[in-house]
Amino acid sequence: MLCTLMQGRLVRMEEVKRRMTRLYETAFVLRPDLEEEARDALLERIKGIITDNQGEIVEVDVWGNKKLAYEINKYDTGFYVIMTFKGGTALVKELERNFRILDGVLRSLVINKEG
Repeated sequence: MLCTLMQGRLVRMEEVKRRMTRLYETAFVLRPDLEEEARDALLERIKGIITDNQGEIVEVDVWGNKKLAYEINKYDTGFYVIMTFKGGTALVKELERNFRILDGVLRSLVINKEG
C-alpha cells in the first residue's frame, strides 16, 4: 500500500490520484464549411489529445450546425460539440492550447463541472 503525506495526514496514492482527476466539460464550435471527413478527423484529434494526456472521455454530444448568436470570422453558423471528460489540469491546458492552434475551431470553452 503506497501512501503519501498530504495536508498533515497520511493518504493512499489512489485517493491522491482521484483528487487530481476532475470532471470537465468542453464546448467548442467548428467551422460549418468543413467536409464531414475533416470534421470527423478534427473530433478524433481532440479525443486523442484527451486520451493521450491520461484523460477519459465520458460523453460526446454532437449538436450539429446551429446559428451563432453573432458572427465569428464571417461565419453566421457553426458546428457545435459538447464533450464531458475526466482529467487533470495539465490536460486542460494542453486542450486549450490545441483549441487556439487548430484552424477548424472557431470558439471553445472548458469548465470544471465539479465546482
